[in-house]
Amino acid sequence: MIHHLLISLVVSAAGLSASAAPVTVPDHRGRTLTLPAPPQRIVTLMPSLTEGVCALGGCARLVGTDRFSNAPASVAALPKLGGLEGAQVERLAALRPDLVIVAPSARITDRLEQLGLKVLVVESNTHADVKRGLGILATVLGDPGGAATAWSAIERDLQAASARVPAGMRGQRVFFEVDGSSYAAGRSSFIGETLARLGLGNIVGPELGPFPKLNPEYVVRAQPDLIMAVDRSAATMAARPGWSTLKALREQRVCGFAPDRYELLIRPGPRMGEAALALADCVAGLGPAR
Repeated sequence: MIHHLLISLVVSAAGLSASAAPVTVPDHRGRTLTLPAPPQRIVTLMPSLTEGVCALGGCARLVGTDRFSNAPASVAALPKLGGLEGAQVERLAALRPDLVIVAPSARITDRLEQLGLKVLVVESNTHADVKRGLGILATVLGDPGGAATAWSAIERDLQAASARVPAGMRGQRVFFEVDGSSYAAGRSSFIGETLARLGLGNIVGPELGPFPKLNPEYVVRAQPDLIMAVDRSAATMAARPGWSTLKALREQRVCGFAPDRYELLIRPGPRMGEAALALADCVAGLGPAR
């Protein structure tokens, strides 16, 4: 019995040693971050990063998020620490996180590091970024293999979504409006890449970048075949100067999404496959092009 007890203690100690092993990961700044062990107290300052941590099994380690993070539902009860431009640094530091995960656009990275906090920068502009970001997050959480599982789920949904788009709709040119404004999702954005996976075109050329601000006349001249936007914006588009001439609006070839569904579409991360399915279902519901 003593022999079995000793074996059990040795195995347990080995497990603890493995779980406490240092982790080293590259971030999207080209820097290498080393932690003495997988972090147990994490703050995320971007909804897609929050969702990524949770998809990889790390939700219980979150001690705070940005104010926009609302999925999965369990993160709603966590302290909300502001947004990209107004993060509450003092409140964040008081949570004593082992790691703060931010996007490259976060303006407080240097200040957090000056306070002695470990900061990991993860980019999410494209599908490739998301795949790499999941790998970085999985490594820092101590489960590198989890990234492949998460990405396989996204890829499976992307393929299923593509199969749902009717042959007659393929090649249709889309205007995808971002956040009810004059910004659009270009071909080089993760949204543009999803549209391409669905066999759809895009009125925004790659030379304009991922999320360009468009002159309203640009959309009128482009005459998109399909329009995608949050529903409250889609409902008032015809009143914009010159937009009553858009054939897509006259023929109601518009995908207007409720805010919670639209939110899904504009977040790069583990739910990109689910977003693709939502887009495909709307396109399929519009019927063949006329």
